[in-house]
Amino acid sequence: MKRLTYAKAGVDLDEISKIRKDIVRRLHSTFKLRQGKFGRPLIGIGHYAGMIDIGDRALTVHADGVGTKVLIAQMMEKYDTIGIDCIAMNVNDIICLGSEPIAMIDYLALEKPNRDVVKGIMRGLSKGAKEAQISIVGGETAIMPDVIKGIDGKGFDLVGLAIGVVDKDKVINGKDLKHNDLVIGIDSTGIHSNGLSLARKALLQRCNIDQFIPELGKSVGEELLTPTRIYVKPVLEVLKRCEVHGLAHITGGAFSKLRRLLLKPKIGFLLDRMPEPLPIFQLIQKEGSIINREMHRTFNMGIGFCVCAPKSEEDRIVKIFANYGMGARTIGKIVEKSGVMIGGISL
Repeated sequence: MKRLTYAKAGVDLDEISKIRKDIVRRLHSTFKLRQGKFGRPLIGIGHYAGMIDIGDRALTVHADGVGTKVLIAQMMEKYDTIGIDCIAMNVNDIICLGSEPIAMIDYLALEKPNRDVVKGIMRGLSKGAKEAQISIVGGETAIMPDVIKGIDGKGFDLVGLAIGVVDKDKVINGKDLKHNDLVIGIDSTGIHSNGLSLARKALLQRCNIDQFIPELGKSVGEELLTPTRIYVKPVLEVLKRCEVHGLAHITGGAFSKLRRLLLKPKIGFLLDRMPEPLPIFQLIQKEGSIINREMHRTFNMGIGFCVCAPKSEEDRIVKIFANYGMGARTIGKIVEKSGVMIGGISL
């Protein structure tokens, strides 16, 4: 069988990285427009969120969508979970800077007006907002039949922009990471909202979207539509009660995302205690004949969030997540070698 990669599925991470560098070079020039003024930027482009000065506190801002997971919702004609994903993809990034999410606006673009689709999406947004304890304070809906093309006329795209606040002296950005800090991984609920292009390519060449898969205990579509876990409540409690040196949401780019926290030289991640991948990832890897490095650069593999902290905080952090019904365990540590290593593979 020919090996699948994310690039062959239409998402070339290396090319995207080059494009992002071009974007950053151009947009960074706008930072000078607010220097010496209210709202000056406090962090460079490329971390989990933007950050601007509002006095003793910082305002964090992040925009994200749910990617091609919208196609799974259309295939399944089930729209009441995709809004949860949109909330999660935004607030889970906001908290990575130690910030508390407070509000969001959404942008919904539709191929055609469809009240049933919109009602389902709004139910999900409301449920996700309740879990994250944020207000959705506005948004925009657009009908664009010449731009949005979906399945049987049900095409849509969903994007959110979230804001949060944090005391400037409590920002978590990775600068405090220390050698031998532990990396505590928090369970995901499945694929979340990343890597769906590769997952669809691997799985749907072999089975139908509504086909029951014994090892999953459900159909392919039901598994892929499982909502992204929202980590806001336990992470905010951890920040109040524990010493934390780094936070990472494992999303696009998967564990290579940890490099965002590497702000000091000769420091990196050794993830040598990873749990067995969830069945969905084992199935994707098998059906797509995908190598391990590609899997760990694309999928969360069962770990949706990471907390980096001293060894002394391990038990307390694990217990806090357990109190919220989330499994947590040490999956590695900070080492004196730059980069991210998993099972002898450099990401």
